[in-house]
Amino acid sequence: MQRARTVRPRRRLRHRLALTLGIGALTASLFTGGGASAVAQPHPGTAATTLSLPSPPGGDDVRVLIFHASATEESPTVDAGIAAIESIGLSGPAAGRFRTDATDDASVFTDERKLGRYNAVVFLTGGGDVLDPEQELGLEAYMEAGGGFLGIHEAARTEPYSEWFTGLIGARPAGAPSTVQRAVVEVGDRSHPAAATLPLEWRRPDKWFNWAENPSGAVHTVARVRESSYTPAAGANGWDHPVSWCRDYDGGRSFYTAMGGTAAGFAETDFREHLRGALAWTARLARADCKATIDAHYTATRVTKPNQPGRHDQIGEPHGLDIAPDGRVFYIGRGGGGPSQPVVTDWDDPDIGKGRGEIHVYDPSTRQVTLAGALTVFGNKGGGGELIKNEEGLLGIALDPDFLTNGWVYLHYTPHSRINRDTRMAERYVSRFTFDRAAGRLDPASEKVLLKWPVQIHSCCHAGGGLAFDSRGNLYIATGDNNSSGFSGGYSGNNPEPAFKGVAFADARRTSGNTNNLNGKILRIHPEDDGTYTLPAENLFTGKEPDEGGGKTRGEIYVMGVRNPARIFVDKTTDVLYAGWVGPDAGAPSTTWGPAKYDTFAAITKAGNHGWPYCMGNNQPYRDRNLPDPGKPLGWYDCDAPRNESPHNDGLVRLPPVTPNTVWYAPQGGAPDFPRDADGVPSYRLQDQRLLLPWLKGGAQAAMNGPVYRYDADSDSTVKWPAYWDGKWFVGDFYDGGQPRHAVLTAPGASGEGGLPVHAETLKRIVPVGEGGIRNLMDWKFAPDGSLYVLDYGRGFFTSHSASALWRITYTGGGPTPSADHVVREGAR
Repeated sequence: MQRARTVRPRRRLRHRLALTLGIGALTASLFTGGGASAVAQPHPGTAATTLSLPSPPGGDDVRVLIFHASATEESPTVDAGIAAIESIGLSGPAAGRFRTDATDDASVFTDERKLGRYNAVVFLTGGGDVLDPEQELGLEAYMEAGGGFLGIHEAARTEPYSEWFTGLIGARPAGAPSTVQRAVVEVGDRSHPAAATLPLEWRRPDKWFNWAENPSGAVHTVARVRESSYTPAAGANGWDHPVSWCRDYDGGRSFYTAMGGTAAGFAETDFREHLRGALAWTARLARADCKATIDAHYTATRVTKPNQPGRHDQIGEPHGLDIAPDGRVFYIGRGGGGPSQPVVTDWDDPDIGKGRGEIHVYDPSTRQVTLAGALTVFGNKGGGGELIKNEEGLLGIALDPDFLTNGWVYLHYTPHSRINRDTRMAERYVSRFTFDRAAGRLDPASEKVLLKWPVQIHSCCHAGGGLAFDSRGNLYIATGDNNSSGFSGGYSGNNPEPAFKGVAFADARRTSGNTNNLNGKILRIHPEDDGTYTLPAENLFTGKEPDEGGGKTRGEIYVMGVRNPARIFVDKTTDVLYAGWVGPDAGAPSTTWGPAKYDTFAAITKAGNHGWPYCMGNNQPYRDRNLPDPGKPLGWYDCDAPRNESPHNDGLVRLPPVTPNTVWYAPQGGAPDFPRDADGVPSYRLQDQRLLLPWLKGGAQAAMNGPVYRYDADSDSTVKWPAYWDGKWFVGDFYDGGQPRHAVLTAPGASGEGGLPVHAETLKRIVPVGEGGIRNLMDWKFAPDGSLYVLDYGRGFFTSHSASALWRITYTGGGPTPSADHVVREGAR
């Protein structure tokens, strides 16, 4: 029978236990069974040290207390759980030295001498109140002295009236668990000893709890169950449904897993490895970072001030950034309206659209901002419809890989001096400038124009703009298609009819879908020291194929079929290109014309065609249209063998096959998919739609690709993000509603082939949204010290705003636990 309890005030109790607690004076190899080790190694650079704490009786024995009391009938899983934990020490080199004591006698928690012998305490308890107040205080004292706790499944129901025990566990169930069902567990932490040997997608049967309050952000989630893979009980938690987590708690270490709801589960090899790793950390046999995803361990600081009245002394209209090896942040303003930039929209006026594209530099060592230079650009026409506003200007920045030696800065911009007001055409430049470090300014006379190409400026929008270098010194240039989708109902943007002075401004087959046009592409060139460039091997068109002759391709093209790749990133560890682009404007799919607007992210491993304006998402085709009646639908595009039959195409008709994309999202949600007919055409009926990525929302959406984080183990930075984030790809959206601001993982080998991410976690409390936060994310990159810089566009469009700002997000949680001098590395003894 459950005992009635009153809620007592929390009081601290320091038993002599703190002096006698012997925790973990032995080698990590004791927990290494046959095969791969489940014990995580300390981060590179961690010195091998031995424990200074007193050894427990028995010398090198590991002692684990298994407590299995229950206020109700004992669970049938208890014997299986005890056997599983005993087996962890019976295999491999720990045989004969691993000690477990199992008891349902709670008096052990008031026996200081006895409790102090245990390296870790495991709760295989059932529900209800199983500790009296003094016994709970004994457990508290054990944790305060640096003890380790592992709770399994029903332990989350134990001590229901204790706030301290709720904190120890991390969350309480909301009702009964589901029936036994096979589900997919996403193991997002790839380095914790409880997870390192497990598959990223772990399929196993269990009983699955829902949580009264989701603990994410207050604990460090190690694994999560995918609700779409089973039928949850009432009150499901949604896409973010933790099942295993850990945290440093009250001086000790606490690990909880909601798995272990069936006796059969304890016989599973992977589940035993999960428990083995959890015990390794709780017993101080291995280090692990159980702080990395706790929101309170991150600090977001606005590092630029609002501009002084009448000046852009701090920031222009934010549009992109790059970071020098010495930590200085170079960020650009596109060239929209400002204090001294009157908006001119009259094409008869020579100053039509004239603006200033500004380059500012933030120096973290002095915390000062300087204006390093400005270019006179076209792109300052204010707001309005697509035949009035414009998104040209200063669009991209990249620092040369040898910037500290040569001072070279690459800028992607639309010079005002090169516009033709009669034809409403302009030129886009990629130029190299030299930064004079002594003067702190770009030398305008140093400009060398590497590449230029024509763009139409009659209609808006989607100019693209990102620049990025790979590890081999190749420069990637993201260019938008700058065509209106308003003349195709927000669908394909393939209307050949609207034109100005012979230039079709609503037909993306003229630009993105054209092998002979540099717009709507990601270009790849290799800048040479003399200001020219060469073409890397394995771009999309090499001139080796028979149908590439006759001047119908451009060798600079690496990726075609993108709409507005504003932000790109190259992971120099792998040279994988990551890109995001904005979709058209249709709010819902059409059985006549095709998919709704899809904003897109892609991990790109090789040259290819990514679909626009023929296909989007996972190769979902649009309907073709053409003259003389563009309002009449023709056949569906063939994503495997697309053809460009636009009257405005001067490139190849037969195009490369479309490569599916990694992430796409619509107003209805993440990764819409539909049943397909015999020809592979989706039904495009909303009632048929499945959302494959439930963590994504849409609506007002504008994809802003982010970086891949790489942890530097040799850095002594105290603000760097933890190793947990290493290799994770950050994807975000300009808007701050339900849209993405997440770190994602794709399955090994899936990058470049359109494989969906298998794991995502929100960054919205770390890269904060809402008032007082970063509402309009424009660009984000990690600095050499491991901190994250983020540009907030501000509020409104085509201008700077008092909220336009550069932010810095630092980690303050400290290193992995236990500390290096409290854990013995494998083989050290």
